[in-house]
Amino acid sequence: MFRLDNKIAVVTGGGSGIGRAIATLFAQQGAVVHIIELNMDSAHEVIDEIKMNGGLAIAHPCNVADQANVISVFEQIGALHILVNNAGIAHVGKADTTQEADFDKVIQVNVKGVYNCVYAALPQLRKTGGGSIINMASIAAQSGLPDRFVYSTSKGAVMAMTLSIAKDYIGENIRCNSISPARVHTPFVDGYLKNSYPGREKEMFDKLSETQPIGRMGKPEEVAALALYLCSDEASFITGSDYLIDGGFIKLNN
Repeated sequence: MFRLDNKIAVVTGGGSGIGRAIATLFAQQGAVVHIIELNMDSAHEVIDEIKMNGGLAIAHPCNVADQANVISVFEQIGALHILVNNAGIAHVGKADTTQEADFDKVIQVNVKGVYNCVYAALPQLRKTGGGSIINMASIAAQSGLPDRFVYSTSKGAVMAMTLSIAKDYIGENIRCNSISPARVHTPFVDGYLKNSYPGREKEMFDKLSETQPIGRMGKPEEVAALALYLCSDEASFITGSDYLIDGGFIKLNN
């Protein structure tokens, strides 16, 4: 079960964190993985790891906010079966503390980036008779997280786009779902704590972990396992859905 043999998969932001876990798991399950990434050093680290374990993977330098760049890369990749829109950036700030340049940057990557990749991927998905699109959303789209104004805005848009894509292409055997993680322990979290709370990293890590009722942050590998299921043939009856993977954050927090 959950094999991806003979499947071509594209993972944006596949050089670190959740994207890295998805890329390595998909390759382990038989897919040929194309990693789209700005940081080619990290992308090549993942490629080397995948190849060391007998998998097949290729890295492509690409800015998902640049449509011409995205279209060119997807034309090079050609026919595909799976697209995982994982690339994204975060921002801390409220409506009146978020500067216009920061607002525009987050929207360009988190919203336009998803649109650009879907736009470029659809002709390639049609060549294989359909496939699966996964968009990485967030609990921020459904919960009032403090100081996450534009990030929450962008992830709400991702959820709306997911429904629209699922509706518009269901007749072409193209499924589209989103995944909404709570806090996941990635290098980004470690960097954020180091920069924002020097000397208090352990204290703040524990505090952030406790916001999930389950008492810890998620693991990138846990999100990757959900993405694998949703992209597998076993999930062929699932489209237009958002999947919480949040340790009970949305439903169990009072």
